[in-house]
Parts: sequence; structure tokens; C-alpha cells
Amino acid sequence: MIAVLGASGQVGSAFARHFGVACLPVTRDMLDLSDIDAIAPWIASNRPDMVINCAAYTAVDAAESDPTTARRVNSAAVEALARACGSNGIGFVTFSTDYVFDGTKETAYVETDVPNPLNVYGQSKAEGERLALALYPSSLVIRTSWVLSATHRSFASTMIDLISDGPVRVVDDQRGHPTLVDDLVISVSEAITAGAAGILHITNAGETTWFALAREIADMAGLDAQRVTPCRSEELPRPAQRPRNSLLASERFRELGLAALPHYRPSLERIVRELAESQRPRISG
Repeated sequence: MIAVLGASGQVGSAFARHFGVACLPVTRDMLDLSDIDAIAPWIASNRPDMVINCAAYTAVDAAESDPTTARRVNSAAVEALARACGSNGIGFVTFSTDYVFDGTKETAYVETDVPNPLNVYGQSKAEGERLALALYPSSLVIRTSWVLSATHRSFASTMIDLISDGPVRVVDDQRGHPTLVDDLVISVSEAITAGAAGILHITNAGETTWFALAREIADMAGLDAQRVTPCRSEELPRPAQRPRNSLLASERFRELGLAALPHYRPSLERIVRELAESQRPRISG
């Protein structure tokens, strides 16, 4: 049995669909990771074969004013999960982010690059990585970026809404690899089968910026891409600083015998079609 924590979220629900009857979907009302003391008893009582932790504090800007909660869920809870899984001989997978890096590198970040996060969210995720691997070296930590789906609110659905309403400015000085959730889940499953441990970067192929991605989404949704105009990050200030370079690459795929993920565009076209169809009356209006 594979326990998927955060099963109602974007990544967790995709894992639940992927594993089907082999999955124990665990939602927050079943195990709240902010209750650190509840984690070890839950693991000991349920005894899954593997825990895939998709739950996290992901409010990047809010974390700047609420660092305690961010660190409790993204660091302390991950530490407790790794300890409990290690003590019970249970496989453990958890997710991290491109935000553990400061974005100053010219080329893509690989697994051996040293984290240097710019914001509280990134700091909390980097600490979670460190604690998990220190306590349980067999843990698998997946770093990914710019995750998109048709099932949950993401950049894709937000852009369709905004562009449908009128002009929108999007930053053009932050670059990364979009990652489509179903492609991500398949690749993580293959990494688990291959016995991967430690840090592993998984994203779709294809480099872009938020601005260019927004225009692609507009085109795919049948909207006027000219409504999207570029701007610099400084023109849209936010509480949490973002890395300018969020590109992730892997040095480990070949050694693990894993297939590289395809370019993001075919999967993006599929989810945009689904989103546009669900919002067709609004878009047409």
C-alpha cells in the first residue's frame, strides 16, 4: 500500500489516480502535518509500504510573514516523516522545489548544486531536504518546478481567466521548465521502481519564461495572445523574491536508467484544451 499525503492537492491527486487501488489517499483531515506529534503514531498504525509526501505549505508570499507555519510543515514535518519511515523500514518520497536556488547560475541547476534560497518558502524546503536525507538517506527527494494541471488551480487556469478578462502583464525575466503533473507522476514512479534515493530533479523538457508561457497558453486556448505583455520582476513586486533562473537539469537520469521527460508543449496543449472547454461559455462571452 502506498500512502499519498496531500491527496487532495494537484500532485497528490495525480498520484492517487495513477496508483488506483494500491493507493491510500491521505488528506489533511486524516493526517495534518502541522501536528508533528501525530506523524509517528500514524505511520506506525497504518504501516504503508511507502509514503509519498505531496503535502506542503506552498503559499510562497504568505510564508514571508508566516515563517513558523512554513517551516513546521515543510521542514519539521518532513523530518518527522523521514524519521518514522526510516524507523519502520518504509520507503519515503517527498517533494522540493526550484526555489531552493537563488537563480544566479547561468545554466540549469543540477542535483549537486548547493542550495541558496532567496525566500522563506525556499529556505523551509531546503531545510526539509537536508533533514530528510540526514535522518533517512534512502529517502527520495524530488525537486521540480512550474507544475501545471487541468485539475487544480495553476498558472494555466489563472492565465486563461485573466486573459479572458483583458490585458495582463507577465514577467519575462524568470525562466524555467514547466512540468505537467501527469508526466511528473509517471517519471517519479519510474524513479521509485529504479530504486532511486537522494535528490533527483524532474521537469519536462523545454525552456521558457512566464511571459512566453502565458502567450502559449493564450494561443492554445483560442484567446488573443497580444493581450499578454512582458514586464520585469521589479514592475510587479511581491513579498517573496523569486529566482530569475529556475532551470533544473538532472545528472542522474542516465545512471538510474530513466527516460527524460518529453517537451512540455504536447501535455500543455492537452490540459489547456480541457481547461478551455470547461470555461468555454466564459471565454466565448
